[in-house]
Amino acid sequence: MNKEENMLKKRLIELSNLAYSRDIVTFSDFLNLNELNILHTTPKDLFPARYETFGGYGLSERQMAAFLPDALYFEYTPPIKAIQVAPANKRFAEDLSHRDYLGALMNLGIERAKLGDILVDGDMAFIVAKEEIADYIAQNLTRIRHTAVRAAVTDAEEMSYSPRYEAIKGTVASVRLDTVLSVAYPLSRSKLVSYIETGKVFVNGKLITSNGYHLKDEDIISVRGMGRIAFEGILSETKKGRYMIAVRKYI
Repeated sequence: MNKEENMLKKRLIELSNLAYSRDIVTFSDFLNLNELNILHTTPKDLFPARYETFGGYGLSERQMAAFLPDALYFEYTPPIKAIQVAPANKRFAEDLSHRDYLGALMNLGIERAKLGDILVDGDMAFIVAKEEIADYIAQNLTRIRHTAVRAAVTDAEEMSYSPRYEAIKGTVASVRLDTVLSVAYPLSRSKLVSYIETGKVFVNGKLITSNGYHLKDEDIISVRGMGRIAFEGILSETKKGRYMIAVRKYI
């Protein structure tokens, strides 16, 4: 664990201690997959207050952590908003990518840790962000590349976003991580094993470096640089003892 990772671990423990000692809810910034793995793999006895993670929608990859005191029995409101961005004039709009939206936000001087997922859906997008900067984004994000845009703040739970995916079926000898990945990604086994062993594969936010890791139904697998899939489970068993499985590959 490098210096930055140790500093993050220390900060998360401080937030947990603060929630416990002051009997309040404390929140982290948005955490990426590596940072979420640090959170999930830190021994639980170092966190006096339990935590929950959330990112604005069910399949969020970047998530915040909320540290909750023992006496908390009421629901809390996560301090996040969604900013809906759409072209001011569709006729003159470019095809904008995730990178285009992120670049425009970085040009506004916004820290990446204040931003959650950026969900591009056709000619519009939702930007998940900490509540404290949502209005600033809506007021100042007026152009992405050469496209004039309009932005408006909405509650994250009101986002009308449904992730698109490709349904894929295939047969495998077992539901090991590497074999399930081979159904979604037509790469050689050695290439897939390399992705796993070099720390590029996460299952439900936890770093997995063993290609023999056994998956469970509805596990979400994130592969850095390649996207995400959901393992739906075993559909049937063939006469030769292989398994027909189904996965959702998000696009």
